[in-house]
Amino acid sequence: MRFFKYPMAETRIAVRSAEFMETALSLIQHNVHRVHKRSLNASDLLTASDLATIAHVTGCLAIRQPPECKKDCWSNRYRTFTSECNNRRKPRLGASNTPFTRLLPARYEDGISIPLGWTPNKLHFGFRLPLVRKVSNIILRTLNENVDLDTETSHLFMQWGQWIDHDMTLTPVSGSLQTFNDGINCETTCVQKSPCFPIKIPQHDTRITDSNNMCMPFFRSAPACGSGELGSLFGEFNTRQQINSVTAFLDMNEVYGSTACLANKLRNLTNELGLLAVNEAFSDNGLEYLPFNTISSNLCGRMGESCVISQNSTPCFIGGDVRVNEQLGLLSFHTIFLREHNRLARELKRLNPHWSGNTTYLEARKIMGAFQQIINHRDYVPLIIGKDATQKFLPDYADYDEFVDPSIANVFATAAFRFGHLTIRPTLSRFGENYQEHPEFKNLLLHLTFFTPGKLVKEGGVDPLMRGLLGSPAKLQTQDKMMPDELRERLFELTSNIALDLGSLNMQRSRDHGIPGYNAWRKFCDLSQPKSLTELTAVLNNAQLARRLIRLYGTPDNIDVWLGGISEPFVEGGKMGPLFACLIGKQFQNLRDGDRFWWEHGGVFTGSQRQALAQISMSRIICDNTRIQFLPRDAFRFRQFPEGYVNCSQIPQVDLSAWKEDVKVTPCGSIPVIAQGHFSICKSSVRYTCESGFKLAGEDTIKCLSNGRWNSAPPSCKGPKQTGSNGKRKNGRKASRPRGDNR
Repeated sequence: MRFFKYPMAETRIAVRSAEFMETALSLIQHNVHRVHKRSLNASDLLTASDLATIAHVTGCLAIRQPPECKKDCWSNRYRTFTSECNNRRKPRLGASNTPFTRLLPARYEDGISIPLGWTPNKLHFGFRLPLVRKVSNIILRTLNENVDLDTETSHLFMQWGQWIDHDMTLTPVSGSLQTFNDGINCETTCVQKSPCFPIKIPQHDTRITDSNNMCMPFFRSAPACGSGELGSLFGEFNTRQQINSVTAFLDMNEVYGSTACLANKLRNLTNELGLLAVNEAFSDNGLEYLPFNTISSNLCGRMGESCVISQNSTPCFIGGDVRVNEQLGLLSFHTIFLREHNRLARELKRLNPHWSGNTTYLEARKIMGAFQQIINHRDYVPLIIGKDATQKFLPDYADYDEFVDPSIANVFATAAFRFGHLTIRPTLSRFGENYQEHPEFKNLLLHLTFFTPGKLVKEGGVDPLMRGLLGSPAKLQTQDKMMPDELRERLFELTSNIALDLGSLNMQRSRDHGIPGYNAWRKFCDLSQPKSLTELTAVLNNAQLARRLIRLYGTPDNIDVWLGGISEPFVEGGKMGPLFACLIGKQFQNLRDGDRFWWEHGGVFTGSQRQALAQISMSRIICDNTRIQFLPRDAFRFRQFPEGYVNCSQIPQVDLSAWKEDVKVTPCGSIPVIAQGHFSICKSSVRYTCESGFKLAGEDTIKCLSNGRWNSAPPSCKGPKQTGSNGKRKNGRKASRPRGDNR
């Protein structure tokens, strides 16, 4: 868990600043209580100047400052990597390393930051909260071999859910691996002291083998700067809020990253082709793999049951999201979308040889983001929330609305979209060309696929895994067979000191984040709020399940919202109950309507480009980036091979000719071409850049005026021999610095 949730780079700065502030005020609060017998907040005794100093020296003040947004033509054409400035009115809405939003007020034990279930014997609505592991044992337990299968949706449907989740959310845990004052290691102790919030194991649990195995490790999510403070540090009373370290928008940041720093690490900057970097040591029968991660520790060295790191083990891959190596199905998605970017970039460069590598890269990235949005909202979301919720939340697109907050709701990230955990099969299939188990590379229990990139590189590549996802049904969520033991008893077994329980993690995370209970969210969605066993039975249409929940929680008000949501019968045509259909539908509505770069928004793409983009499908992406030739038209629908399978030649392609720029037809005539240079067109302006090793001399942009003339002559690209060592050209004039390509 720490490997991919421990904050890095810009996220680490944000987390450290918040924790510095939290610790500083906690120390002040502790000393206040030693002096004053009555209850006082630390901030009550600090002047405005003191509070400003704390905000400044911890770094929180700088983090909260809005960025300056450029307004030139090119800045309006492409997203920033952080998604800052998507919303011009509030530039940080939906950006990486900003807080989740709240649809309902947080519910903490102290009203500020203490998680639900933290204080032993504390009553909530008159009852104690049950241990999450006890709930998991009683409600979720399912033997691997007993799971029900969903004959309507493929296992690839499940994998898209995880893929799209990683596009929208990543909650970093505390930056401190130990508690701040006592040096307690959260990975090895059952002591409960922030940031440690261990999951206690109940009596008679199969996990209890000795006195030292009484809990599972759990780190609290990192706080956002200025949240959960003891008073009004930034002029408002704040409850603890958590950080989303990736961009909220559907922008393919799991391919490109959510910061400019990571985005540049993932690029191939050795040429002007606009490509992403690929693996130099291995290929998949001539097709590309992700590059290896050279900037992080190698958790992926642990390849087998013995957890021994072998010298011949395959290192972790690197992608735009740190969870890229989590399991082989997800890694396969990362691989084919890397290939798809490079396929697009090569074709765009062929159509527009005058483009720089940067323009080619950004245009391919923009198209990839549109692919993500179209496949998700057209093909995936209606399958999960059903017809009624789709009509309510996602009617025909109207237009971008700058007053819609696209930020990810805390309840969506922490509970609602985790419905997908109930669609995961305990086995990952690997199929041959006949869509039967591969004769050489057998199907794998899920725990053997965690952080094992070697099984991708050395055992058949992407194709067997992709056929397995296409040709196997997803797990069907049923009220009596919820979560297989592969996820409840063996999660990250090969890489952890103790295997984790995904169901327990979900409920503990919800309590950590102060998420209100089941009935509060039913009320939010204008649904009935059951108060008794009889009423809960009617909502769930299951007396036995309702009875178990009441025995555990005492009242439906206390039921953890994730558990309540997954317990509801499906809505018609969907894969969840009415509560989650509401919460998920509302989130995807906000992501669409609050995105200035949504693919249907006027000016993002031309009419002919939008028409071309609409041809995309997940099946087409698989055709173009694997050697699979036969597959279902709709990759999310399960079909038993060969029924419903077609040749790739029968699946529509996206015609990229709509992206070809006409460089000859302008009011000012043909666009001037410069030696060793590239250019791109934006409305009536042309921006130039130089090839690597050359510097731009003159202004980088020329504009076609209304009188049919260019406002100035184009610049030129000067090589090293034409400039002196002090940066001046031979004639004594200083050479211009290159602009526009961000190299």
